[in-house]
Amino acid sequence: MLSRLSTANLRISVIAGALAIATSTMTMSENASAETLRIAEQYGLVYLPLHVIRDQGLLEEKAKAAGIDLDVEWVQLSGGANVNSALLSDSVDIASAGVGPLLTAWDRTRGSLDVKAFAALGEFPNDLVTNNPKIESLKDFGPGDKIAVPAVSVSVQSRLLQMATAKVYGEEQYDKLDDLTVSLPHPDATAALISGETEISANFSNIPYQYQSLEDPDVHRVLSSYDIVGGPITPTLIYAKSSFYQQSPQLYQLFVEALEDADRFINAHPEQSAEIYRRVTHSKLDTATLESIITDPKIRFTPVPRNTYPLAAFLYHVGAIRNQPADWLDYFVDDASRWEGS
Repeated sequence: MLSRLSTANLRISVIAGALAIATSTMTMSENASAETLRIAEQYGLVYLPLHVIRDQGLLEEKAKAAGIDLDVEWVQLSGGANVNSALLSDSVDIASAGVGPLLTAWDRTRGSLDVKAFAALGEFPNDLVTNNPKIESLKDFGPGDKIAVPAVSVSVQSRLLQMATAKVYGEEQYDKLDDLTVSLPHPDATAALISGETEISANFSNIPYQYQSLEDPDVHRVLSSYDIVGGPITPTLIYAKSSFYQQSPQLYQLFVEALEDADRFINAHPEQSAEIYRRVTHSKLDTATLESIITDPKIRFTPVPRNTYPLAAFLYHVGAIRNQPADWLDYFVDDASRWEGS
């Protein structure tokens, strides 16, 4: 009797063990394609394509169709320096920041981590605005003025200011106004400028904040990034380390497809896109105002970069970056050669 029970128990144990192994194998198989993608975003309407991707679940939808269980994490940061730090410390997989931060990261990681851009967020003007009625040009800024930028000496606004300063004072003095700049997120800089109660007397801004500032009668435009480079420019790029492209080529492709879908959606549905921006960012700007900005002829949502190379050439010429790019494709992935970028 005991022998039969022992035998039965043994069989039960063997079956239970087999089932446990099978269940474990199934779980591992089901989770084998699970992925996490961490994306850094910043403040402003320039990041609308990312907001659309997030709100509409475009990445998750495409990943599911590809058999990937994808968890997307959105990391809110301010300033290219912080974005670069997050990327290089493996806190994020995909960065979104200005051309200036991208060129800094590309220059410092060339031959090692090899940071490169793979898409643009669009063509948008960056306006230098001020509440000081005495300032009409860069020559009017004095020691008592403070110019807010997202990241001193790194952000695209800082680099564009240097480029503009070089045109006024000569390249040897390209950084003449750097001592006047302070790092401040766009929302805070806008509030400070409109209030007129802080040391901030100017802000090299982005959309929609510059439009918001200019609604105040005491604020006026000094110059635009379009003035500096002589036409529309892509101020903000999407970039990552070479390991991302090499280890996650499918996720890279899915992201590019989602970005292209988001751009098409924005161009076809500006009002809905404005509502998405309000929903994702909790913006207090009304939908009509945001829609008018999205449909402004000076603004274009596209993954194709434009006029980034003049800034790159300038930064090399003044010694801000050590490596000289032959053209814009030097700091973009090979896949970008399918575009007629610049």
